[in-house]
Amino acid sequence: MHLGYDGDVEAFRAELLEWLGRNPPPTEDGSRQFSSGAMPPGGGEWQRRLFNAGWLVPGWPPELGGRRATPRQQMAYFEEFDRLGIRRTYNPQGLSIVAPSILEFGDEAQRRQWVLPTLRAEVTWCLGLSEPNAGSDLAGLATRAELDGDHFVINGEKVWTSGAGDAEYCWCFVRTDPAVPKHQGISCIIVPMRQPGVQFRPLAPLTDKDHADFGQVYFTNVTAPAENLVGGLNNGWRVSMGQLAHERGLLWMHFVTAVEKNFEHLVALGSHAGPGGTDLRQDARFRDQVGRFYVEALALRCMGYRGFTSFARGEPSPVQQLMKVASAEVGQRLLLAMLEALGIEAMEPWEGGRFGMFGAGTWALEYLASFHDTIGGGTSEIQRNIIARRVLGLPGR
Repeated sequence: MHLGYDGDVEAFRAELLEWLGRNPPPTEDGSRQFSSGAMPPGGGEWQRRLFNAGWLVPGWPPELGGRRATPRQQMAYFEEFDRLGIRRTYNPQGLSIVAPSILEFGDEAQRRQWVLPTLRAEVTWCLGLSEPNAGSDLAGLATRAELDGDHFVINGEKVWTSGAGDAEYCWCFVRTDPAVPKHQGISCIIVPMRQPGVQFRPLAPLTDKDHADFGQVYFTNVTAPAENLVGGLNNGWRVSMGQLAHERGLLWMHFVTAVEKNFEHLVALGSHAGPGGTDLRQDARFRDQVGRFYVEALALRCMGYRGFTSFARGEPSPVQQLMKVASAEVGQRLLLAMLEALGIEAMEPWEGGRFGMFGAGTWALEYLASFHDTIGGGTSEIQRNIIARRVLGLPGR
């Protein structure tokens, strides 16, 4: 049984690692955090270096920052970036969602205007999807856009909008026809953020009250040129479904890698003194947790590979629908096990992990941050509804 990659994939991996060895990513300044709509010093230059070398989006052609890598080569690429903890970009919504969506749904003029500047980190984006009364139900959005001559006038409110306080443009979903069924009256419009009528209110997370990537955005008579309509009038639902495919394509890899890295920390806790003074590895419950999480982490990666294999063959991949909710929830339970094992010591600073990139964090913060993973990109509840209807074929509203 062959459980490895072919030689061409490993040669591709070796070439990538050799290039990264000669071109290290920028060192992140732990004294200051930047939102996902900002471009920190060195961040834009790093993305352009990847673009120029064909390592930004390896599956795309060279003129778009790639090298026409095969699906398996792309898998090796993301494995290494996640394993090494390297960012491709500091504006992930622009690179991973907006640029491929414009390539798929935009017209030629929109591709010329937006795709290369986004790939070269010359513009930054936020995503205008969730609303206070819609949440993960995009079809329930109420933000209105009315065509007035050669431009749209937009009024409404978005929430949980990452990077909106710094982004230059919003990839915004709006209601353009309230008289038709809700899925049919949505459009996608590129909205300039730096104009009168756009108000941003930061929403601080549990983990850092001074750093708010999330925010609430209010649009009051905000305008966008009519040519910024992407995918056609009232065709936003189709655009959003294509967008989610881009967003979730290899998102599972990031989550699974995080689970595996935290599992290694859990195993290392075996030499930590438990409540009775003996090493935790002597505790039957702790050993049972380690064994269970080992199996779950292995199952997650195998499930991800299984789904990717179907994708690489051009076949339907219902497994991908399961990966986000499964990996996020296993990761959250693993972090809870870490907290229970450490007790009060979970509040002590440590170097590494999610907050290690900004300096010392704590396992307690890691656990609190894991709730973002079960909410962002579609809550676990919404994901279960999707799985029930689209994978299992169960009846639903």
